[in-house]
Amino acid sequence: MARQQQLAEVAEALLQAYDTREPVAPPRALIGDLDLDDAYRIQRLQEEAVTGAGRRVVGRKIGLTSPAMQRQLGVDNPDFGFVTDDLVFAAGSEVPVGRFIAPRVEPELAFVLGSDLRAGATLADAREAVDTVHPAVEIIDSRVRDWDIRLVDTVADNASCGAVILGSAIDVPLDRLTEVTAGMSVGGAAAGTGTGADVMGDPLAPLAWLAGVLGEQGVALRAGEIVLTGSFCAAAPVVAGESVDVDYGPYGRLSAAFV
Repeated sequence: MARQQQLAEVAEALLQAYDTREPVAPPRALIGDLDLDDAYRIQRLQEEAVTGAGRRVVGRKIGLTSPAMQRQLGVDNPDFGFVTDDLVFAAGSEVPVGRFIAPRVEPELAFVLGSDLRAGATLADAREAVDTVHPAVEIIDSRVRDWDIRLVDTVADNASCGAVILGSAIDVPLDRLTEVTAGMSVGGAAAGTGTGADVMGDPLAPLAWLAGVLGEQGVALRAGEIVLTGSFCAAAPVVAGESVDVDYGPYGRLSAAFV
């Protein structure tokens, strides 16, 4: 079987899992010598399919940027995926659990870009490109059976992106993001804590990293796009009837209910 056909078949299987809610075997098991380049090709095939169907890419999510998440999923590198308009919920929303397979939640910061960010961007460039900062919760989900993933599997599965809960902009100095704290509870029980320093040393560092990775593919991060740069702590599972609440200290709270 031609390589491109193999990649296309895995992409189609992952796309179907969104609708059927039936997870699939790990991509690495379907293509034995699957590498990271192949995994991103599978992801791009899905992006092309969903945008061709009328959905709009509004930003990117970066994952696996904290030691806690890398330990939890057994990987040692960041990854990224795309976020479409239908995956963004406002803070305070009721989020239907039935649209996911095995959702987990992560407290993060999201950045809306005020200018383009291209390959070679430094941390200072990333800071200059940011227009607004938002508290956010990423809902990660896996179309791979039993969360049996390695880096190539989660990359192929759009970096395990499920949805994003986005809060209103907060007034936080961009040179003090490392000091931002987040305490997450799920269903009223403490579920994790962390600081901005847990996200690659600075929540803006993944933004500069992503600009470089995308730039190698001839893609720039564009003004107006939303970028989530990774969780402050390990992800926690969530089920219908529970709420997630994240306390960002002086920068307020973000909550949403799962129904």
